Amino acid sequence: MSSDANFFEKAQAVARLIPFGRVTSYGAIAKYLGSAQAARTVGWAMKASSSDDTVPAHRVVNKKGLLTGKHHFQGTNLMQQLLENEGIIIVDNQIQNLEKIFWDPTIELMRK
Repeated sequence: MSSDANFFEKAQAVARLIPFGRVTSYGAIAKYLGSAQAARTVGWAMKASSSDDTVPAHRVVNKKGLLTGKHHFQGTNLMQQLLENEGIIIVDNQIQNLEKIFWDPTIELMRK
């Protein structure tokens, strides 16, 4: 297995831990995995899993709360619809109150 595939699996495993109604960023997952500069690779991992119902890739956004990965989901607004179904408010492709719903794996998973 290539190291990229292994990293993809690790990033997807972290995404599976994001609680309902919360979001995290590509960079936060990369930092948690010990590769703070690999946010783009986390994005590719989420793209690869955007049609996999076991990975809530819709809960991973950019550091400003923008839905930058939305074009990788089936349907024009599927990512936004999935987030709104979880009670997340989005205006102009940006999550509102990001600081309140942001889930930081480095903090949250270290508590366990």
